[in-house]
Amino acid sequence: MLDEYLALYHSSGIKRPLADKARMAQLFAGANLTLSARIDGKLVGLARCLTDGAFVCYISDLLVAGDLQQQGIGRLLLQAVADTTGPQVQQLLLSAPSAMEYYPKVGFSAINNAFSVQRAQ
Repeated sequence: MLDEYLALYHSSGIKRPLADKARMAQLFAGANLTLSARIDGKLVGLARCLTDGAFVCYISDLLVAGDLQQQGIGRLLLQAVADTTGPQVQQLLLSAPSAMEYYPKVGFSAINNAFSVQRAQ
């Protein structure tokens, strides 16, 4: 399954440490909500999240295969996250620079009260 996920990350264009399989495996092991989209059994989209199920859901990754982007798969995955977590759970994410215009179109609002410490590696 990890190889299938890695192929999707590569196709989507999202930057992750794909060559470090142990780190990528840990990335998935730490997620407690992972939703996928498949067409004829082939993985074409993925939402990888961390949630407490009661108050907040952090959408760590939303990705769609490069040749299938802009066809509504990402929107369906975001709706599946909302349906799974329920209306009492806030959804948060960090956007890739290339997707900054996408998220307002699917119902997300920009916020200016977030902080981060960048990873060293």
